[in-house]
Amino acid sequence: MSVPLDASDEVLSGEAVAIDVQPIGFVLRAAGAIIDLLVGIAVFVLTLFLRIWLLDIGVLDQATDTIAFIASIVISFVVLPITMEVALKGRSLGKLAVGGRIVRLDGGATGFRHAFIRALLGVLEIYMTLGSVAVLAGAFSARSQRLGDMVAGTYSQRVRTPKLIPSVPVLPPMLAGWAQIADVARLPDRLARRISQFLQSAPRMVPSARARVAQDLLSEASPFVSPLPQAAPEVALIGITVLRRERERRALQNADRRAEKLTGRRVGV
Repeated sequence: MSVPLDASDEVLSGEAVAIDVQPIGFVLRAAGAIIDLLVGIAVFVLTLFLRIWLLDIGVLDQATDTIAFIASIVISFVVLPITMEVALKGRSLGKLAVGGRIVRLDGGATGFRHAFIRALLGVLEIYMTLGSVAVLAGAFSARSQRLGDMVAGTYSQRVRTPKLIPSVPVLPPMLAGWAQIADVARLPDRLARRISQFLQSAPRMVPSARARVAQDLLSEASPFVSPLPQAAPEVALIGITVLRRERERRALQNADRRAEKLTGRRVGV
C-alpha cells in the first residue's frame, strides 16, 4: 500500500498559489506500465517477423541476424520508450490510457535526459527482474515512483482531472446597504479581470499571500470605487465584483431594450 500523501505534493507557483499536483495511483501506474510493456513486445514481435523474412530472402545471415536481434531488443525496450516519452512530452500509450504524465519533482516538463535514465533503469527493474523491483519501489513510495524515477527525479502526475466549475460570487449581506449607493463604473476592465481571477484562485492560495494580494488589489481599486466598502479586503473585492457585474448586466439589458424599440426585433438572449 502506498504511503499517504502530504503537503509536499503541492507546487507553489510564482503567484503563491499552491497547485495540487496529484501523483497517479500505484494501480493505475501499473496498468499503464503493462500497456507500454505490451506495446514493446508487439514491436519486438514485428521485428522478429521482419528478421525471419530478411533471412528467407538472403539479406541477413547468421552473424548479421544476431546483430539484428540485439538491435530489435534495444529498439523495442529502450529507444521506443525514450522516443515516445520525449515526443509526447512525458507521456506514452500506457500513460495516455490511464491519464498520467511524467514530470519533474517540481512539476516541470521532463526532457531527453530524464527519459534516457528511466528507460535504461527500466531494463533492469522491469524486464530483467520481471517488474519486481519496480513494484517494490512503487508500492513503498509516496508518489508511486519506480527506481528510474527516483534516479531521474521524476514521478507520474495525474493529468486527467475533472474540470473545476467556476464559482459565481454573491454579494455579502453586510454590503447590501453599500451597494445601494456605491459607484464602481470607473473601475478599469483590466483591474476588474485581475480581481475576478484572484477571487477564483483565492481558495488555493497560501493564507498570507491571499491576504496580501487582496489588500494590494483593494488599494489599486480604491481610486475608482466610491465609497470604499468598510469590510475585510477580500470581502470588499467580492462586493465590488458582484456590484460591477450586476450594473453591467442591467446596462446590457437596457441597451437591448432600446435596440428592440428602434428595430422592432428581439435582441439578446
